[in-house]
Amino acid sequence: MEKCCNKKTHRGDDEKKIINNRISRIEGQLKGIKKMIEQDTYCSDILVQLSAIENSVKSLSNHILERHLYSCVTKDLQNGNLEVIDELISLFKKFN
Repeated sequence: MEKCCNKKTHRGDDEKKIINNRISRIEGQLKGIKKMIEQDTYCSDILVQLSAIENSVKSLSNHILERHLYSCVTKDLQNGNLEVIDELISLFKKFN
């Protein structure tokens, strides 16, 4: 996985728990779809589940983006690092 730089984001235990719970839920959804494929479930039913996964991933992405804005970006701007704006523009382009 490509990283933009050598920066790290410290997340507290509560935040890690929230993120990991969401990831576990998404993993469970994926396993459910795999089982549906093995059981020859109707395509429409699988597509509904895929849509649910997309929404779960989007929700997780939005959560992490929000935390990024309130922590990392805020800190960079306070320290005069305006390069973070270019990073944000790139992120928003990837989201769309």
